[in-house]
Amino acid sequence: MPGLTLAEIATLLNVPSPAEPTRPVTGVNTLADATPTDLSFLSSDKYVAEFESSRAAAVFVQKRVKLPPGHRKIVFLVDDADLAVAKVLEKFAPPIPRPPVGRHHTAIVAPGASIGEGSRIGGNVVIGDDTRIGRNCVFHAGVIIGSDVTIGDDCEFFPNVVVRERITIGSRVIIHAGAVLGTDGFGYRWDGKQHAKIPHIGTIVVEDDVEIGSCVCIDRAKFSATRVGRGSKIDNLVQVAHGVTIGRNVLLAAQVGIAGSTTIEDSVTLAGQVGVSGHITIGKGTIATAQTGIPNSVEAGSFISGYPAISNRDWLKSSAVFRKLPELRKAIADLEARLAELETRLK
Repeated sequence: MPGLTLAEIATLLNVPSPAEPTRPVTGVNTLADATPTDLSFLSSDKYVAEFESSRAAAVFVQKRVKLPPGHRKIVFLVDDADLAVAKVLEKFAPPIPRPPVGRHHTAIVAPGASIGEGSRIGGNVVIGDDTRIGRNCVFHAGVIIGSDVTIGDDCEFFPNVVVRERITIGSRVIIHAGAVLGTDGFGYRWDGKQHAKIPHIGTIVVEDDVEIGSCVCIDRAKFSATRVGRGSKIDNLVQVAHGVTIGRNVLLAAQVGIAGSTTIEDSVTLAGQVGVSGHITIGKGTIATAQTGIPNSVEAGSFISGYPAISNRDWLKSSAVFRKLPELRKAIADLEARLAELETRLK
């Protein structure tokens, strides 16, 4: 693996060059597992003991962390240790295997499709009629693109991604393996005998710089568009129902489920397994912790937890009470017994 010197790392991060500037490093690892040729990182006071025992060549240390006096480690003091790691990992990341420029001989491209210069079409890819694909796109093996789809420049779709008909995708969009865009929304109406299927004739719009994880399902709208705003990032195994509007720079962690016609405003973060009811609005900048259930609209800037969702502070207080319920039940039973005995004596 190619290496960098500590001086080159300092230049990359725009921080002062440390001692031993020519010392080489070849990777990044945790404090516990780092070798003398690895970089590591420290973003919390909780891991200072691991910092002291680490064998790392140098450590990115968040400025607010209090280091032990007299330590002899080589450190890069940074505003955000995790962001520093992200910048450096790009230099050490092995290249992703990609198909060559052009079309694999097993790809099926409809005569009416147009494909921009520099694009790479892998094995068994299918591209439908009247579909327009921008420049420098990469479609790995087994990708299926329906008809009348528009895709911008510099996109990359990993194996077995399915983008159905009449969908618009912006530039620099990454979609990971097995994601499906364009399934009919989950809509039925009981007609007295059966659940009658409601046609979904709308579309999906994915704006620029979106990343969509593996096995994500985004349903097409009933009438207009299901929309994912610019810069939003969606983790694996997320369900976005028909007619949902996701704003810009939203983060959806694994197993989030969003019911139909809900609006997620800009810069919202939904942690793992958050469930969101339909036809509501989650206000700008809201953070919902893991497994929160959101049945009603939420004001902008909220920090919520639990089900039904309440403020995180109230949820933490309630959780402390929940843990004591067995003790409280026993205490109440004891009080009831003593009260009954006292009433018996007074008769």
